[in-house]
Amino acid sequence: MARTTVVTGGGTGIGKAIAARFAADGDRVVIVGRRADVLEKAAAEIGGTALPADLSDPEQVERVRAVLADRFGTIDVLVNNAGGNAEGSGGVAERWTDNFLANVLTSVLPTEALRDLLNPSGRVVFVSSIAALRGSGGNSYGPMKAALHPYAFDLAAALGPRGITVNVVAPGFVEDTEFFGGGMSDERRARLVGQTHTGRAGTPQDVAETVHWLASPGGGYVTAQIVQVNGGAERGR
Repeated sequence: MARTTVVTGGGTGIGKAIAARFAADGDRVVIVGRRADVLEKAAAEIGGTALPADLSDPEQVERVRAVLADRFGTIDVLVNNAGGNAEGSGGVAERWTDNFLANVLTSVLPTEALRDLLNPSGRVVFVSSIAALRGSGGNSYGPMKAALHPYAFDLAAALGPRGITVNVVAPGFVEDTEFFGGGMSDERRARLVGQTHTGRAGTPQDVAETVHWLASPGGGYVTAQIVQVNGGAERGR
């Protein structure tokens, strides 16, 4: 039976790969994000629906909820993938607020708005980062991703009686995304790959397959967990 799956930040990279994986199973996939042109292009490619919105804005999140409730009634899967290192060059408060808006509110606001629309046996997955587990070089990105972990644990306890699971996927170095902006040096890439046990960078598809499994019947007894998808890099070498 086709499910209704909502993927935030689904226009590019990991989010797009996740959305495409669910669409390949015949799910009704809705991708949500700030850039309408990017979303429309991705939706056309995967056979999904684009719903532009800034998920750090409560009013726009409520609009998303109203559209989903009107169009589908309920949802089955919510993947909170929106985010990225948004820390600018301002003062400490401004830099940390930037990443709070980009990585915490963009997950918490849609989850709180949509939690009552989740069907029994529904799935919620948060996309975090290896940086939440081992730090992010002194900026606020890692701490903000880490803030999602206890929130997910509490949510798993609250929604568990309804048969809904809540988990976190924490990717490591993943290529073919917009995360690194204009790219990186060969030296940095070699260092990141060298931290893995598998000797390669991750791909968006690696993360998509893990998220898809957590949302499958096979993942139905897995909840309140952080699943690392980083080739062993978090363990060090």
